[in-house]
Amino acid sequence: MSLIKSISGIRGTIGGKVDENLTPLDVVKFTSAFGTWLQNNKNKKDLTVVVGRDARISGAMVNSLVTATLQGLGIHVIDLGLSTTPTVEVMVPELNSDGGIILTASHNPKQWNALKLLNGKGEFINGEDGAEVLALAENEDFNYAEVDFLGKYEERHDAFDIHIQKILNLPMVDAEAIKAKKFKVVVDAVNSTGGIAIPQLLRELGCNVIKLYCEPNGHFPHNPEPLKEHLGDICELVKKEKADLGIVVDPDVDRLALVDENGELFGEEYTLVAVADYLLRHQKGAAVSNLSSSRALRDVARNLGSEYFASAVGEVNVVTLMKEKNAVVGGEGNGGIIYPDLHYGRDSLVGVALFLTHLAKEDKTVSALRATYPSYFMGKKKIELTPDIDVDSLLTKMQNEYQKEEVSTVDGVKIDFENNWVHLRKSNTEPIIRIYTEAFSQEEADELGEKMIAKIKSLI
Repeated sequence: MSLIKSISGIRGTIGGKVDENLTPLDVVKFTSAFGTWLQNNKNKKDLTVVVGRDARISGAMVNSLVTATLQGLGIHVIDLGLSTTPTVEVMVPELNSDGGIILTASHNPKQWNALKLLNGKGEFINGEDGAEVLALAENEDFNYAEVDFLGKYEERHDAFDIHIQKILNLPMVDAEAIKAKKFKVVVDAVNSTGGIAIPQLLRELGCNVIKLYCEPNGHFPHNPEPLKEHLGDICELVKKEKADLGIVVDPDVDRLALVDENGELFGEEYTLVAVADYLLRHQKGAAVSNLSSSRALRDVARNLGSEYFASAVGEVNVVTLMKEKNAVVGGEGNGGIIYPDLHYGRDSLVGVALFLTHLAKEDKTVSALRATYPSYFMGKKKIELTPDIDVDSLLTKMQNEYQKEEVSTVDGVKIDFENNWVHLRKSNTEPIIRIYTEAFSQEEADELGEKMIAKIKSLI
């Protein structure tokens, strides 16, 4: 069906033909390339790589291929088994490893799997490094270890304990304040590893946990992307159980969506807004999100006397800008929270702990807390163009058309008007311009998108 090779890893659907789908040969080839890249860039002999996976049906099979291939290169493997993306990111430096591989296709459906690649800091490898890995895979330039020098294999079963303890040790997490509230929480973990990690964290925080789809068997009961149209079950259960809130995570637990006590979605964009509101009240510094994330984060940061910066889309770009600006908090509008005091990666577990601390200290219901933030509505459209049209030239024309407004060209063209914004990005794979808008009403956001489509057509 599909095999997508990118600088951040490789993903595809299980089965089918080599180099068209994610087959065992593709898994071995790409793992070999990553292991070889590590060997080429580390000035030492004994390398160690941490491996962890989500609960996908194909996970155990892919895990066997990956760990055996690394051993075949002479690299030692620490296998965390069922894990989460942020847990693997935390464990790479914790175990003094040289890199990590997370086996997850994030919010993609069950037939997908992927290899996400981490450097020795437990952060996603950057574009330059990813390009080197892709070149090694393309050339199949591998040199496997002789029999006396095969890598060792070790399993660890304490990664969640370590990750959660690190969260509880954070000064900004007030476990006692949360315990005093005795929150009743419904958890939808889409039958993946969040069904293990999130309830464990909540129990440590003294919450009464009601599990929904928390069996880590990889059979996703609904589309695993945590969007409104997929979350009817948890919204109903929160109301039925008279719970204080609902928590939704995707299969690899780097995206966090919340449901209020009335069974209404808090809004994925507002997970980061609420956590940043809490942190920036107590830690002066900058907040960072990408250009397609809600303006609400900028509003909250500025109201608290903090700076806000926007990066190009993509977690690696957010992290790079966060380091440059020494940001207190950052993330993406898809419910991804990055808290550098723990690690530079989107982490639903630390997001839960920080949000519950904020909720407890504010002594409000979830809906009342949400009402304290500015309400924005987003629109997403696209305009399909013929292959002969120069998309870059079109975007330059749009930039010139609106040069009197606040315009960013960090990633495509983003035009900030006084009461709304539009972000135009070209697709890397097809002649399409993606059009993201945000305004004070859905109608206004959609109208702005249509206006931009008309303007682009007039410039062709």
